Amino acid sequence: MWTDEAALDAAACRLDEWESSLGDRAARARALSARTQALTGTARSADGLVEVTVDASGLPTGLRLDERVRQHSAAHTARQILAVARAARVDLLRRLTEATTDTLGADDPAATAIVESHRRRLDPGGAPDAGR
Repeated sequence: MWTDEAALDAAACRLDEWESSLGDRAARARALSARTQALTGTARSADGLVEVTVDASGLPTGLRLDERVRQHSAAHTARQILAVARAARVDLLRRLTEATTDTLGADDPAATAIVESHRRRLDPGGAPDAGR
């Protein structure tokens, strides 16, 4: 009977550890969600004419054009805006990656999956940095 009781105690201990681990993971997931929802990414063109800010989803929330853009063609300005918007998403990805690994740990498989999901969504082509 002693062996059965010891095995039962060990199983109960493992269940308690598992339950505690799940609670901890849920709390970290909630903390990560709250932290990442508030993140933004910002980038500026090398010449300082264009600045773009994106929200946590990668959607533009701010665009600043210096008055000097009037000295360039509309096509040039449009290309700069698109390039800087890509760079802002790369900045956001960097911030999301940092928040995720800080909260969950760099070796956590969930953190790796979350970062990869953000990477596919925000920087699918591995766009070069447009300058910041």
